[in-house]
Formats: sequence, structure tokens, C-alpha cells
Amino acid sequence: MRTKRAPGTGGSGPLIWFAVATFSMGIDGYVLAGLLPQIAADLRVDAAAAGQLMSVFAATGAIAGPLLGALTGRWERKRTIALALAVFVLGNLVVALAPLYVWALIGRIVSALGGALLNAVIASYVVARTPEHRRGRALSLVMGGWLFATALGVPIGLVIGQQDWRIPLFLVVGVGILALCGILLQVPRLRLPALPLREALRPLTQPTILFLLLPPLGLMAASYFCFTYATLIIGPRIGEGYPMIAVLFGYGIVSLAGNIVAGRRVDRRGPLGWITIICATLVVSALAAGAGLLLPGLAGAAVAVAWFLVAAFFNGGSGVAFQSRLASMVPESVVALVLALNNSAMSLGSALGSALGGIALAAGVVPDHLVPLSAIILAITLALHLVAVRWIKPVRRAHLDTPIVEPPLGALDPA
Repeated sequence: MRTKRAPGTGGSGPLIWFAVATFSMGIDGYVLAGLLPQIAADLRVDAAAAGQLMSVFAATGAIAGPLLGALTGRWERKRTIALALAVFVLGNLVVALAPLYVWALIGRIVSALGGALLNAVIASYVVARTPEHRRGRALSLVMGGWLFATALGVPIGLVIGQQDWRIPLFLVVGVGILALCGILLQVPRLRLPALPLREALRPLTQPTILFLLLPPLGLMAASYFCFTYATLIIGPRIGEGYPMIAVLFGYGIVSLAGNIVAGRRVDRRGPLGWITIICATLVVSALAAGAGLLLPGLAGAAVAVAWFLVAAFFNGGSGVAFQSRLASMVPESVVALVLALNNSAMSLGSALGSALGGIALAAGVVPDHLVPLSAIILAITLALHLVAVRWIKPVRRAHLDTPIVEPPLGALDPA
């Protein structure tokens, strides 16, 4: 007979509110990119300057995330999550109300500071409070909020944003406030053993940890090498406008499915084999699609969409595996910093892939050829991962790394 847990003492409640928080971050991370013309016109800047609102967000998060994760390592986790979410909401409110471009830029920096810390601390909380055999499903539930935002929140935001680009930001603020209330009411307190700042920053100097950041960086670089220019690859075959919006909607749904499958797969067999499957499948898919895109008419369109959705499934399932892999390599007291480094590596990979794709197009590469070229990046990523599997093993955690929970609580249950 299954006993009921008292409110706030575990179960899936905290995970749901974490997913609501990541849902708001997912909308914020993608929706503005589709509204650059409206932003530029309203703030009286050119499109390139409007695009910097996205660039400064990514750059700030990549740099600040690990440092904030280390500096706040001694803080109680629930309070840190709430503070980070509040800063994220405040930054978006500043952008939504910005009368001038400079205020929008300041707001994006503020929201990036909160979002970078929030991602890492939520993940470290889940790792500390979830039994290892359920960790994959717990992480996939939390990450599902972000992926659900790409599938549903971003299309809705783009539609309502056509009237006023500020409306989606108010949506982000509203969802963020809802998540903040739920976290304050439903999430138990958690305190991890405090470490001196020098010890907390040690992962930044460990070659093993830095090497393990290369596969997620490479996977995101390969993804954004093509994803950034997906409309140039798929659009001419199926038509722009609503057909392309439908394909992007499908990308989000399939990514969400990949995330769910990954959570269960990682719990059953660990992350290493799943990462290998992801990288190997994406290499084969890119090479096959490179040949299939030469087909004319409907056949070429089918190949383009199929390749895009295969990439969606395995990219969507990669985050859980990489987080689980890194979390197994360090004491729980520094998991927040290491997962912040993982987020930074993924952000850097996204920016690097977009830049390399743009350079390739500027050099005269046909958009279709980006797909087989991405197989080179994926093959390097697979090789780096296999080296890590062979030579890098998880650590045995010391007794002192057991989390200190206030008050005593049951484990989170994603079931």
C-alpha cells in the first residue's frame, strides 16, 4: 500500500513548479528572435542592434552562470532558486516596459543573470533530492518545461507578439510569478554542505570536467550549424509561413518526446550508452540526409523534414544524459557549478555553430550542404565522448557530500 506524502514533503510537486519556471525561461529564450523587426521599429534601432538583445543574454549567461553557481554554493537552495527566479522575472519586466533600447539591454542582462543561476540551481536541487535510479526522469520532467515552451509557448508568443512584441514578455513575467509562488509554497528547503570558495571553484581548473564539457558543446554546435538556417534548408521545399511554423511546432513536440524517452533510458541503463546512441545516430542521419536532399520535389521535402525531426528527438534527449553524466563526476556540493558550466558550454556551442554556419554560407556553401558538413562536427563529438567513456570514470562520493535537508523529507518522485 502506497502511503501519501504530506504537502511539501516530496513527490512530484516541486518538479512541476520547476518545470513551470523552465517553461517561462524557454519562451524568453526563443520568442524574441522571431520579433526582431517589431523590436527594432519600436525601440528605433536597426535589426542588428535588436539582435544583440539575444546575443548579450547568451553571453551574460555563459559567463555568469558558473561564477554565480560557485558564489552561491553556501546558500540554502530553495532561497537561491526563488531569488534567481525573481531576478529573471524582474529583468523581463524591465525589457517589457523599456522606453529606450538601453533599458531593454539592461533588462536582458539582468534576466540572463537570474536565468543562468536558476538553471543550474534547479538541476542541482533535483540531483541532490532524487534517488539515482529516478534521476533521469526527474531531470527530464524539469527540462520538459523548456522543451514544451519551444513546442507551444514560442508559437503562441510569436502570434500574439505580432500585435505588440512586449506582450510575450508579460507572458513570461506572469508565468514566472506563478512559478515563484508555487516554489515558495511547495518546494522544501535544502542545504548542502558549505565549501570554501576555493574548493567550490575547483571544477573550473579540473581537466577531466572541462573535457567532459566538449561533447555537449560539440553537439550544440552541430545542431545550431543547421538549425539556425533551417528555413533556408526546409522552407524552399515546403513553403514559408504556416508550413514552416508547423514544422517548427513538430520540432518542439518531437524534442519533448526525446526528452521523456531519455529520462527513462538514463534511469535504466545510465547516460553513457544513450549519449553514444545520440551522437552515432545523428552522424548517420546527417550523412543520409545530405544525399537525400539531392532528391527533387516531394521526396526531397520528406527527407528534409524527416532529418529535422530525427535531430529534434535526439537533441531533445541529450540534455538529461549530459547533466546526469556530469552530476556523477563531482560531489553534490559543487553540482550547481558543474551544471552551470554545462549550460555555458551548450550556450557557447550554440553561438559557435550559428557563427560557423554563417561563415560557411558567406563563403558560398549551399544551405543544403550544411547538413552533411554538420556530420564532421558530430563525428568529432562522438570521438570525444568515446575517449571520455574509456578513460574517465565517475567518482565515489564522500559521506560529507550527503545533502542536509530542512526539515527531513522524502525524496522527489517524478513518477
